[in-house]
Amino acid sequence: MDFKYVRIQGRELAENTMYAKGIFSMCWGLIQNNVMDEEDADLFREIDAWFAEILPWPPQCMRRENVVCFFKTENTEMMMKLIKPALWLLEKYNHPYYVVYTNMPGEIVYEDDYQVVIKAGEPLRIEKMQPSWSEGRGIEDKEQKMFY
Repeated sequence: MDFKYVRIQGRELAENTMYAKGIFSMCWGLIQNNVMDEEDADLFREIDAWFAEILPWPPQCMRRENVVCFFKTENTEMMMKLIKPALWLLEKYNHPYYVVYTNMPGEIVYEDDYQVVIKAGEPLRIEKMQPSWSEGRGIEDKEQKMFY
C-alpha cells in the first residue's frame, strides 16, 4: 500500500495540540532543556533553518492554531534525507520517536507541495507505524515495522 503522508513524532504530547510532538518540537525541547550539547544544537539549528527557508510556513502555524503538520510522501525524498541528522540526534540522546504513515491524517486546513496541516483533535487513523528508535539500532534498520 502506498501512503500519502508521513510524520515523525514522539511519545509525549504537545500542550497546545494534545497531539504527539513532532520532530522539530522534540529537538527544540532537548535544546531548551539543556540536554543537547552545543555542537549538536548547532547542527539542529542548521537543519531547522534549511526547512524554514525551503518549506512554506503555513498561516495556521504562524497564528499558533491547534494544528499538526504531515509531510507528503510524494515529495519527501530530499526532506527525509536532510532530516536524518535530526533523527540521529534523537537517538543519540535516547529520545524515542516513530515514523508514522497514513492516508487519512484528519481534516486538512492547509496544503502546499510538501506538506499538509490538519486540525488537531481529529482522530488519526494510523495505517502503518515504523518505530525507528531502539537502543543499539540505527535509523537504517528496515526490519522493525508495525502495522495497525
